[in-house]
Amino acid sequence: MSRTDPAYPIEDVHEDDMSESHQLTDESLKSSASRRRTLLLRLGASFFLFGLINNVLYVIILSAALDLVPPNTPKGIIAFCNIFPALVSKIGWPYILKGRIRYARRLIGCCIISILGMIVVAASEGLPGRLLGISLASFSSGLGELTFLQLSTTYSPRPVSGHALGYFASGTGAAGLVGAALWWFLRALGVELGVGLSSIFPLIIPLAYFFLLPSTSQFLDIEISSLTEDSGANEYSAVPVLDPNEASEAPLLVAPGVSLTLAEKLALVKPLLLQYMLPLFCVYTFEYTINQGISPTLVYPVPSDFVFRHIIKSIRDYYPLWQLVYQTTVFLSRSSLSLGLPPISRRSLPLPAVVQLIILTILATESASGLFGNSETFSIALVFLLIGLEGICGGLAYVNVFYQIGQESSPSAGEKGRQEREFKIGSIGFADSLGILLASILAVPTEIFLCQTQVNRGKTLCKSL
Repeated sequence: MSRTDPAYPIEDVHEDDMSESHQLTDESLKSSASRRRTLLLRLGASFFLFGLINNVLYVIILSAALDLVPPNTPKGIIAFCNIFPALVSKIGWPYILKGRIRYARRLIGCCIISILGMIVVAASEGLPGRLLGISLASFSSGLGELTFLQLSTTYSPRPVSGHALGYFASGTGAAGLVGAALWWFLRALGVELGVGLSSIFPLIIPLAYFFLLPSTSQFLDIEISSLTEDSGANEYSAVPVLDPNEASEAPLLVAPGVSLTLAEKLALVKPLLLQYMLPLFCVYTFEYTINQGISPTLVYPVPSDFVFRHIIKSIRDYYPLWQLVYQTTVFLSRSSLSLGLPPISRRSLPLPAVVQLIILTILATESASGLFGNSETFSIALVFLLIGLEGICGGLAYVNVFYQIGQESSPSAGEKGRQEREFKIGSIGFADSLGILLASILAVPTEIFLCQTQVNRGKTLCKSL
């Protein structure tokens, strides 16, 4: 037979081979995209759980403040013990730690301390024992938040790291709603049993870490070997270029004995002070001054309009309503990245703090002088909107500050570059806690002053709470 004989359909064979090749390529792309989606889902779920469980005990303790201390004890002492130990851990730990972070060991330690703290709270009948337990849980929560923020930087390329951080922030926002709801049901069981049962929640963290969280190497492998999930079968996508500073976690690449000196850490922190720490500190100072010092005085007669009369049935309902609005909008804004919204640019990071200061000024003026007029419905609606905007600003500041610092390149490569990224994101974590602590100090005289100002102009509702 000749080569032109019909028994040798060369072109047909070539076309069949090409067709099979395309089919294999399509199947490979679909398999890779499916694997990538699964890994991202596991990563997001893990970090959401980390944020939720790490912060939920903090919210439960604040929600249980009235049940944890005697009636004649200032409730601010609970807020202080619930934030100061966390602040100590965030300030000190990044500077004390040397070398590589042992994440498994640290998370197990945090879990044990949290459980111990809640058990001490539940088992103690006196105030000193309960404050000790709260302090232990607070220290663990602060160290845990620091740890998860640092853990997010170990994932690369950077979009994967940003994905992890976005879901962690969303989890911390959800903790406000979940914690308040949990204590609403647990409080009926009493402090001993209610707080005791909540001590099992920290066990979720090591379970998620060991059995749900994907390893960093899995993302490096799939990002290099596959096209983006939304590219067509006949379209080519650029293979992500890995920053040489984004070193793999492969054990062979780890240089033993590498660690940052105190001088190197201080040099890394200096440029972060104004760009990241100050905006976060200001947002939280203004935010918690509103929540703890101004919101308790934003009370009005029970409304008679069709909408608000079904929500507010007593003047004691105003403060819980403001907190619910705040926690809901914080959750939504902290979830902005996980919902696919673009991040705020570095230049715009101070904007939430500016808006927060304006909100604080307006609400303080309304509380002191009745800025919004005599219409209860109008006043309640405006306060509702401003408290919601306050929560949005606070949540956006949190998630975007940590996102932007996590996306920065490190001056060094390899293991040292990894430690620099971990330290930088960990070093700014104390800014929000310091702002909350300052706000808790400012809130007491602010509330007293505003309430007395209302009494002086004939409005005595704040005295009857």
